[in-house]
Amino acid sequence: MKYLARTTDGTPLLGDDDGYVPLASATPELATVRDALARAADGTLPALDTVPAARIDPAHIQFGPPLAEFGKLWGIGLNYADHAGDLDEQRPDEPASFMKPESALTGPGGPIKLPPVERTDGVTAEAELAVLIGRECRAVDEDTVEDVIAGYLPVIDMTAEDILRRNPRFLTRAKSFDSFLVVGPAIAVPEEPLALEELTVRTIVNDEIAAENEIRNMLFPPAELVSFHSDVMTLEPGDLISTGTPGAEPISPGDYVSATVESIGTVDAPVVR
Repeated sequence: MKYLARTTDGTPLLGDDDGYVPLASATPELATVRDALARAADGTLPALDTVPAARIDPAHIQFGPPLAEFGKLWGIGLNYADHAGDLDEQRPDEPASFMKPESALTGPGGPIKLPPVERTDGVTAEAELAVLIGRECRAVDEDTVEDVIAGYLPVIDMTAEDILRRNPRFLTRAKSFDSFLVVGPAIAVPEEPLALEELTVRTIVNDEIAAENEIRNMLFPPAELVSFHSDVMTLEPGDLISTGTPGAEPISPGDYVSATVESIGTVDAPVVR
């Protein structure tokens, strides 16, 4: 697995399981992580063994969001049958998708900032696998989706459930408060086909697993989601599709939330008001 990331001061990084090097030392022609997305999608990121720079232990790096600017932010609701059942919702026959503004996005470590209680007093946190687009595409067949995906990352998605319950048409507002999407510290770029269906997604609050499920139990797997949405609109490098959660957990100030996607990574954030 290779990784693309950025420090909090914006330095782009390329990494593997042994550590990170500045992206410029590996590929001098690439100035930003966004520049590297197409190479991530077509599998031509360089091997770090050939890079003269010394590896940096990730424990010594302060990570910011892996991209300075993301593109469209898609979310998918009710994508695990078990989660739909928990909410007494009918299983959708096609992806239940919505969009979030970029202002809702914050980097690893958050914090997750709950709105004033008079605005909402029922926020939940949800771990999800996110898919990052690396190449502009339209009407992509499921069989060729891997050619347009740059990589994957864990995210924490939030919902103001009390707002949503008042009226399902309030979904955009319920999902769009500042800091209601925490992105992982690094984009995981598989070096060979990844058996996503075998991986587990976990929502963890205060070190306790609140919900978990295997990606194989998604109603609409990641490849189908990318193909489906590429039929709706042109997808562009930096677009993110959060693929749905195995389960949501109510959160309060003082809580600590983690989203873990097996083999992909973990993102954590404290909850404040």
